Amino acid sequence: MINKNNMLAAITAIASGIFALTGNAIAEQNYPIEIEHAYGTTIIEEKPERIATVAWGNHEVPLALGVVPVGMAYTSWGDDNDDGLLPWVDARLKELGAETPVLFNEGDGIDFEAVASTDPDVILAPYSGLSQEDYDTLSEIAPVVSFPDAPWTVGWREAIKLSAAGMGMSAEGDALIAELEAHIEETIAQYPKLREQSVMFIAHTDASDLSVIRFYSANDSRVSFFEELGMKHAEASEATKGNGKFSGEFSAEQIDAFDDVTLVVTYAGQELLDAMAADPLVSKMPAVESKSFVMLQDAPMSAAPVPTALMIKNYLGEYVDYIAKAAK
Repeated sequence: MINKNNMLAAITAIASGIFALTGNAIAEQNYPIEIEHAYGTTIIEEKPERIATVAWGNHEVPLALGVVPVGMAYTSWGDDNDDGLLPWVDARLKELGAETPVLFNEGDGIDFEAVASTDPDVILAPYSGLSQEDYDTLSEIAPVVSFPDAPWTVGWREAIKLSAAGMGMSAEGDALIAELEAHIEETIAQYPKLREQSVMFIAHTDASDLSVIRFYSANDSRVSFFEELGMKHAEASEATKGNGKFSGEFSAEQIDAFDDVTLVVTYAGQELLDAMAADPLVSKMPAVESKSFVMLQDAPMSAAPVPTALMIKNYLGEYVDYIAKAAK
């Protein structure tokens, strides 16, 4: 049982710690900073003042720590009003009294010229799919913090640690992680029945062709986050973790692999659920039989599965409640 008084005291202490760290001389960080990642080691010679970010959600760590990037990715997926900002990002900018930074249009890949035009001191991209070529090109502009292992697999804690280190704010990053952990614990305590769920995130499955069921593996941060919300990964999601990739697939003939799936999360809609329910093989999945589907079609809920700093802080309750209602 969580003691609310103790939790409130902890959160207050954490918030005070962040204020103290940002207000005093934690900038006594030793330089140069060396950050290892999938493409080598990035060396940051001095405290960066101009922070740019590319790819999904990387701007949320600087914003959560009170730093407004000089440029960041335009967000179209999950945006509810076509301004390129998720609601929790827009709210944080307003809270900081800041104008919207330069937004990089990444519809056709990274806009290197736009990034260069912001004259950054460092470029943050721990949660991304940067290729070696992307990394090399960006590195000609400024030092780049990339993902540690494979594309799109970094968890939210590691994303915060890497970005905060790249900003010379490691201590503030650790305090932010502690604050968010307390918030997650307090939120999921309200939904004990989620612990009964074995969840799978189905991805890019064609309702007109159910011969192959595609899903995100437990390497993907959207899936790994389910465990923190009290649920367990479906065995198929966990079994494909060893491939180092963020997705996997099974043929419908292997439908027994999904016998433990009691809850499905998907970006698809009713059409997929109806097709699965009508399929003689796929309909045997427990989650299909019970119609326990979380359909993430509406903005901004479709963006919520990716656990980022500001989503966890400002939208976690709505996301968990949405899942819990489907689980019923």
